[in-house]
Amino acid sequence: MMGALVYQSKNSCFNIIKQSYFRSAFSSISMRESQLSPIGVFDSGVGGLTVLRELYKQLPQESILYFADTARLPYGTRSKGEIIEFVREILTWMGERRVKMVIMACNTSSALALEEVRAEFKDLPILGVILPGAKTAVKQGKRIGVISTPATAKSNAYKQAIQEIDPTAQVWQIPCPEFVPLIEANRIFDPYTTQVAREYLQPLLAENIDTLVYGCTHYRHLSPVLRRLLPSSVRLVDPAASVVRAAEKELELLGLKNPETPLPTNFAVSGDPDTFARLSRQWLGFSPTVEKVYLPVPVL
Repeated sequence: MMGALVYQSKNSCFNIIKQSYFRSAFSSISMRESQLSPIGVFDSGVGGLTVLRELYKQLPQESILYFADTARLPYGTRSKGEIIEFVREILTWMGERRVKMVIMACNTSSALALEEVRAEFKDLPILGVILPGAKTAVKQGKRIGVISTPATAKSNAYKQAIQEIDPTAQVWQIPCPEFVPLIEANRIFDPYTTQVAREYLQPLLAENIDTLVYGCTHYRHLSPVLRRLLPSSVRLVDPAASVVRAAEKELELLGLKNPETPLPTNFAVSGDPDTFARLSRQWLGFSPTVEKVYLPVPVL
């Protein structure tokens, strides 16, 4: 009990210091400076590039800071406590970079940490991918399959979000633990990946789903494989497009749209920069310059 009290006390102290830091950081810059600040986007790896590409498409005037926590991927098999701590560290670092908004381009983080960190980082607009994805899914069908990481599936975040919007919708969630490692290993078109995908999709096809949600931002990269295995009648939902539409509305509401020419995207990783640069080239169309970042970053 004493240990738990000490932990809670230390955690509360950390939150007070952090909130004070963010209030000071944001109050010290003008609205003009805030508008020119980048949008922060983070994921465990290359999955968040699906959100980044949507930002390039829908909000081309915005500057972006992209972070991939590649030293600690995959997130989908981590505990809730680990995910919350990782997200705190990333948001603290992004706050130091003066981002004006953060998009959690990671379904696992959105499912397990969004509400907690929103309460802690009160001066920083933070968007998750699950609610925007759920809103799009219910517009597409009534028999909805969700493929996700084990942590996201266990949280029931998609099922709860979908059925809160449409209680008549039926939802089936399938954990797909092998997908992220296969994508990060650049094995998308490996026959083994197709075999694994077929096994994951089988129980959803047995339920005659009419809609399939990419419940992990990495999975959009598997669309050529998944499309071949699914009936043409099944609609695919990519929450990346939905969360960027939500981000645009939020920026408009807050008066934070960038009125000037955007800066080049800054890329940073916690793991090996060269590995990330090589892997991401196929989706970005260029080889990014990638910074190595060491987390955690202390809040002072």
